[in-house]
Amino acid sequence: MDADAALLARPAHFHIVLHQPEIPNNTGNIGRTCVATGCALHLVHPLGFDTDEKACRRAGLDYWPRLGVREHTDWDACVEALGERAAPRLWLLSTRATRCVWDADLRLGDALVFGRETTGLPDEILSRYPDRGLRLPMMPGERSLNQAVSVCSVVYEGLRQARSRGEIRLDPQLRFHPECRG
Repeated sequence: MDADAALLARPAHFHIVLHQPEIPNNTGNIGRTCVATGCALHLVHPLGFDTDEKACRRAGLDYWPRLGVREHTDWDACVEALGERAAPRLWLLSTRATRCVWDADLRLGDALVFGRETTGLPDEILSRYPDRGLRLPMMPGERSLNQAVSVCSVVYEGLRQARSRGEIRLDPQLRFHPECRG
């Protein structure tokens, strides 16, 4: 098995779900974060950009083939693809949530769901999982953080929690390896 196939075959640390993303640069940066941290990326249509091979090559996304991104026609298809166990392990990131990400028990394999850059997650999704909303703390009066920054912050908080529980380890060069999980 080559290195790319091995990367795609191992379990994802987290499932990053972007619901109807609009800005290709944010999604590209989030994809790079996913590759670097061993996370899976799920894109829920409609997208505000193309993800075909030509578009990715033109954007210089040389890591995109290692990402193994999964695209879903709509929210329900994404939830179905994540599986039955995903429903209780979905975390919805929203500036409208009242629970801090630091107070959530993030577990390996959880799905971290982020909405559109301009409007966030729709009320329909937020109301379907009322106890799963999280937000990052910010100074009063600030509207939001960049989506790619938010994803990276939440992923590393989840990895920090997993490491503190001994579920993942780092090698001496501070790299994750499949054998360092569990």
